[in-house]
Amino acid sequence: MRILILGGTTEARELAGLVAGEHRVVTSLAGRTSAPRLPAGEVRVGGFGGVAGLAGYLRDERIELLVDATHPFAATMSGHAVAAGAVTGVPVLSLRRPGWTAAPGDVWHRVASLGEAAAVLPGLGRRVFLTTGRQGLAAFAGLDECWFLARSVEPPAPPAPRRLRVLLDRGPFTVTSERGLLAEHRIDVLVTKDSGGSDAKLVAARELGVPVLMIDRPPASAAPAVPTAPAAAEWIGRLARR
Repeated sequence: MRILILGGTTEARELAGLVAGEHRVVTSLAGRTSAPRLPAGEVRVGGFGGVAGLAGYLRDERIELLVDATHPFAATMSGHAVAAGAVTGVPVLSLRRPGWTAAPGDVWHRVASLGEAAAVLPGLGRRVFLTTGRQGLAAFAGLDECWFLARSVEPPAPPAPRRLRVLLDRGPFTVTSERGLLAEHRIDVLVTKDSGGSDAKLVAARELGVPVLMIDRPPASAAPAVPTAPAAAEWIGRLARR
């Protein structure tokens, strides 16, 4: 089969490694980082130009399956995938990792957006570990009363909070390292998106009694969904045998 994976996530790389030996796999990366971790198979970098551009690519490359394995907060791209699949008749599968569930001892405050998080943040703490990604910093740019520690793979572009320290680092991270980071910088509130995956920072926050401001996911797309790369590989195998 000819498979296009909308990637950039750990699950996308894992899926490409599982199926590239049996199928022709092209993984599309958005190009937001200069040195991404590359998956098995072919790789293309850059956008498609909206639904029409993606549909044109599916037709031109004779793609037989489109796998949306983008970040859970990439709602626009997920919507484009479903729309392009409908236009072309190409099946679409969503590979969507499960979100996080609060455990005993967690103190979570759920909000619907970055803007809502910025509005309620000063009431929760003033030394903030911000793990919403570098593109989310702008929402907190006006909060001069807070000090921020942000972590990203590449330096963020303005606007950003005035009192900001940036750590350039790439995971995965351990509970021990996250606990040490929170303690070293006297963090009294963690801001993150409900992206799922490794929960080391959440465990560290629970152990230290640090409250978490959790930004809820956008609604899932209408495509059939599986939670893991192995489940997606099984789904693809069943489709290929039809």
